[in-house]
Amino acid sequence: MNCGASQTRIMAHSYIRFDFGTDEEKAQQARHKLDGWRQAFRLDKKLQYKVDRPDSAGVDTLSKPEPDAKAAPAEKSKGKGTEKIKGKAASAKSSASAAEKPAAASNGRVALLVRLYFSSHEKLSEQRWLDRIPSEEPFKSASPKVIHHGDAEFEATDKQFETLV
Repeated sequence: MNCGASQTRIMAHSYIRFDFGTDEEKAQQARHKLDGWRQAFRLDKKLQYKVDRPDSAGVDTLSKPEPDAKAAPAEKSKGKGTEKIKGKAASAKSSASAAEKPAAASNGRVALLVRLYFSSHEKLSEQRWLDRIPSEEPFKSASPKVIHHGDAEFEATDKQFETLV
């Protein structure tokens, strides 16, 4: 049996890039606002974002050896009571290191890359979100740049979005 061509069309999507500079707090406010919209308007797949920290490569490499250091003390303990104490100490250390990581990242630049992924019959909804997001408060000061499917830098932005975690 020979299958015909797929009936689903590839949905064209758009990106909005926000550069928050070194203002980590504004970037977190923007993330929080996007999460609220995703939940309120059920935009799980249609509105996605990723945080880009180009200068944080050194921060990530410093935080990776830490879990191995935590695992070693837990393995050395022999009794159940000492495991609980060491486990609590390890979790306290991990929360402290999590608090240090944003402080270290705040010295670098923070950018937010938002992907709007609406189907072809939802063009009006996509345009409304393209107009609304950059006009809201935490996004206004972040020099928003809209990148449509036909733009020259679209391919590079698309690859960058896919590589970000």
